[in-house]
Amino acid sequence: MPYVGAIYRPPSEHRSFILQVTVGCSHNKCTFCSVYKDKKFQIKSLDEIAEDIETAKPYAPHIRRAFLADGDALIVPQKKLVKIMEMVNEAFPNLERIGIYGNAKSILRKSADDLRKLKNLKLGIVYIGLESGNEEILKRVKKGSTTTHMIEAAQLIHEAGITLSVTVILGLGGKEMSHVHAVDTGKVLSQMDPEFAAALSLMLVPPAPLCEDYEAGRFQLPDAFEMLEELALIITNMKVTHCFFSSNHASNYLPIQVWLPEGKEEILSLIQEVINRHDRNLLRPEAYRGL
Repeated sequence: MPYVGAIYRPPSEHRSFILQVTVGCSHNKCTFCSVYKDKKFQIKSLDEIAEDIETAKPYAPHIRRAFLADGDALIVPQKKLVKIMEMVNEAFPNLERIGIYGNAKSILRKSADDLRKLKNLKLGIVYIGLESGNEEILKRVKKGSTTTHMIEAAQLIHEAGITLSVTVILGLGGKEMSHVHAVDTGKVLSQMDPEFAAALSLMLVPPAPLCEDYEAGRFQLPDAFEMLEELALIITNMKVTHCFFSSNHASNYLPIQVWLPEGKEEILSLIQEVINRHDRNLLRPEAYRGL
């Protein structure tokens, strides 16, 4: 089955059928991101998508989940996206859930009714990258969305009854804005109130434009323990209804999993203990970190 470029998907979709409906990312301007810089954005034709689905049909009895790639497949116009999801549902009778990346722009282009229609076609989870809750940082990294847009998009997802998963990036504000980045991110996560949230740690890999600032000394990356301080501040400032928060991504120095708010005090105590001990042996080795 042909797939254009490398495959990127959320860790929770590791057992899903990956169906590429778009190539690359429609925004593709974020300065911290390197993953789609080699792809020119396009939406695949229905014929191409149908061919990929047909190729996967022999595995149909085993397919319970599907993930629509690439970077923000929710940008696909509603009529075409509905058709794609109908095709997926028809091909895989045991399908339980479809997942998809979305950004604030792609979500806000749809109405709650549009999203409910997708939910009825088994769209079960939308993954959105908040990255930072600080407006200045979002402007600096050219995210293309404001925190207001992020919160409004989250509210639409909730209104449609779809599960929301939000990612943030430790270290994105550099040493200069480390504290405000963490505090504001926790506060915006509170307003988005996702069912799932995950922290990644910033890894600067060419051709991400932020690499140039780092190499020129204009951007200073927080060290491992400073990133853990950010992690603690984010969790401290999160006031959510019921959220599974994790830092299990391979980029992170300290993998954690916790239900919030129930486990807040216990996990903060654990993180603080690691920070206080300042022992690199307690952290994931650099050689084992990755995107």
